Amino acid sequence: MRNHLFLLLLFISTSSAARDTLPEGSSLSVEKQSDILLSSNGDFSASFFRVGQNALCFSVCFTRSKQPTVLWMANRDQPVNGKGSFLSLRTNGNLVLTDAGGTIIWETATLSSFQLHLKLRNNGNLLLLTSEGTTIWQSFDSPTDTLLPTQPLTERGALVSPRSATNHSSGLYKLYFDDESFLRLLYKGHTFPGAYWQASWQLPTGRTNYNITKIALLDSFGLFTSSDGFEFRSTDYPKKLYRRLKMDSDGNLRLYSFNEERKIWEVTWQVVSQPCSIHGICGQNSICNHDPVIGRTCYCLNGYKVKDPNDWTQGCEPEFSPSDFSCNSRQSLGFLHLPSTELNGYDMSYEFVSSLKECQNRCLALCDKCVAVEFRFNEFGEHGCYLKKVAFNGRVSPSYDKDTYLKLPNAILRSSAKIPKHSRMNCSVRLSQNLNRVYQPLKKNSTLSFLVWFACGVGVFEFSTIFIVWFFFFRTSKQPDTLDQQKHLLSATGFERFTYAELRSATKGFKEEVGRGAGGVVYKGTLYDNRVAAIKRLNEATQGEAEFLAEISTIGMLNHMNLIDMWGYCVEGKHRLLVYEYMEHGSLADNLFGNALDWKKRFNVAVGTARGLAYLHEECLEWILHCDVKPQNILLDSEFQPKVADFGLSKLLNRDERVNSSFSRIRGTRGYMAPEWVYNLRITSKVDVYSYGIVVLEMVSGRSPMAIHSLENSGNIEKHRLVTWIREKIKLAPTFGFRMLEIIDPSLEGNFDVSEAEVLVEVALQCVEDDMNERPSMSQVTEMLQAHQNKLLPR
Repeated sequence: MRNHLFLLLLFISTSSAARDTLPEGSSLSVEKQSDILLSSNGDFSASFFRVGQNALCFSVCFTRSKQPTVLWMANRDQPVNGKGSFLSLRTNGNLVLTDAGGTIIWETATLSSFQLHLKLRNNGNLLLLTSEGTTIWQSFDSPTDTLLPTQPLTERGALVSPRSATNHSSGLYKLYFDDESFLRLLYKGHTFPGAYWQASWQLPTGRTNYNITKIALLDSFGLFTSSDGFEFRSTDYPKKLYRRLKMDSDGNLRLYSFNEERKIWEVTWQVVSQPCSIHGICGQNSICNHDPVIGRTCYCLNGYKVKDPNDWTQGCEPEFSPSDFSCNSRQSLGFLHLPSTELNGYDMSYEFVSSLKECQNRCLALCDKCVAVEFRFNEFGEHGCYLKKVAFNGRVSPSYDKDTYLKLPNAILRSSAKIPKHSRMNCSVRLSQNLNRVYQPLKKNSTLSFLVWFACGVGVFEFSTIFIVWFFFFRTSKQPDTLDQQKHLLSATGFERFTYAELRSATKGFKEEVGRGAGGVVYKGTLYDNRVAAIKRLNEATQGEAEFLAEISTIGMLNHMNLIDMWGYCVEGKHRLLVYEYMEHGSLADNLFGNALDWKKRFNVAVGTARGLAYLHEECLEWILHCDVKPQNILLDSEFQPKVADFGLSKLLNRDERVNSSFSRIRGTRGYMAPEWVYNLRITSKVDVYSYGIVVLEMVSGRSPMAIHSLENSGNIEKHRLVTWIREKIKLAPTFGFRMLEIIDPSLEGNFDVSEAEVLVEVALQCVEDDMNERPSMSQVTEMLQAHQNKLLPR
């Protein structure tokens, strides 16, 4: 780092070589220390920043601090080689970062017939501009972990924390606008993701989602304002200083002000005052403790050991066998009292019990599904019992009003006093790992080199001959992609790229059709390795190959048990095909009006579908709407577990519409479409919530949403659509049980769980409210259904 700073200062001292502009057709080389852009005021630089051994990222830095402060990175998750890499502004208007070997790592994907130049402004913004000053692209539109004064934070961007203080790749926390237009902090862990600031019930007076824009701004005086009503001022407001708002690796959002005298950044505001309340900071089965002197520390619960001492976010694992929690081991289990200890969230259920013993017995009865209980005696004389599915977000909190009891084998309980707690470690220090990316140069072989050069010479001669023939006879045909474009397209996704001929052969000429929709037709096929696949042949699109693959790569980053797995793709000319895993039981629509789905399967389909949609809406870095949730797009595997299909199809068909959050045409299927489509209102994830509600009502009642259903009211026969019909049935039913019998699919012959049916219908009716703001989010739907699914009421 010191070497980097020395070279940077040395370059600044030779001001005659400094420039703030990169003209079209020029490049910045990773190997030349002088290849750097410097803002005209000298406070910001754009150059290659070292993040590991021979691994660099193209970055914008603040140069006035003692060490350069990284503000933005083009390729934070994919560093380039320290030799042979370069950033170039091509004559077609595309800004491209190329790794050694020619692989395109990052690009702005801009095209312009005007002459462009890249310019670094005095506010830290890197822009692509025309000669008239029109902005084609700017780094302010795609922040990494930092927001600068005058830089807007919108729904298209988010601040994503670095992995640690020294690892700049994407971490586990982000600041973003959610689907309800609220600014939130999200923990994006692979196991238990969730928002930790602020939950809907925690929102203070003054914050509202009644706004048509999602935007937040920071100014140089230390004032931050957001369209949802949230705002704050720095402790040194209203001094005009260099400032930056950063999503830090420990999950806290902090405002830093630059101290000109000491040349350092100082914290002048932070959103979380209690560091241990941040989700996932110490991982599963661990406890976070904060001391004013030594700071935050982590240690494992009794009976557990740390997984990775260098990364506390991985948490702790049991020192005992998981089989010790089986139903056959109930007599050998007990509970350890953990005073002033909170395990936040992940309650299986909350019930009133007569005693602590009853609460613990309910946990024991759940075998390996319950790991701890929280017990509270409230002011009304009631005993509250919270059954914990996992031990997560543990923290010491002296003011906590519940007692926590950890379930452990008796053998560990007897020796718990002798088991020392694992050494406490400062989380922020132990997470400061260097990025492990090392590039090894290829070893050279002189004999092989000679043979390669000889072969190349022969090849060049033959290629020249072929090219001359092609040029004279086929020059009027469409020009192929250039070599660097081809390499980029092949590396844009991690999927297998099939030829059109291969997929035509796999489907025997697209013979066996298994599904059809507005986007295209799905065929069953067998791949070369004997895998059975569902091959979707999309309708002819005007989208270019690079755009298509960019969308495919986005879908490739998604991984959830309730989303369909995509194996590959084909893009040739106007042919666009997607290759998916094949679902043995077809779609929900294929099974809905028969005897294949009993009540248990239907309830599981509702829960699994909600999980998949919640992941698309809230747990991905990308903002993805499905726009066509219906039974045909919910597929069932061999065990009737649901997998949502066709997600992201609107992105594939027209990327610009998704980016702008506006749609030029109505999407979806009649009967499942939200009112927003009809009345040309702002399209949010609530359109998927509405469609999901219709699907659940259809699945529960066995009735089509488009059919007209008869209802006898005061001797008159009235005709209603499904939603109104169900609401009227509930209104007219004399008893609780009777109204469910009137609604539930008759083919079930009364074999259903009344309480589950009541929950499903109530949740679905909330989802189909005409006012989008009255509908829950998909994560809220998931929580409501799972809370009921996991609830156990032994008597």
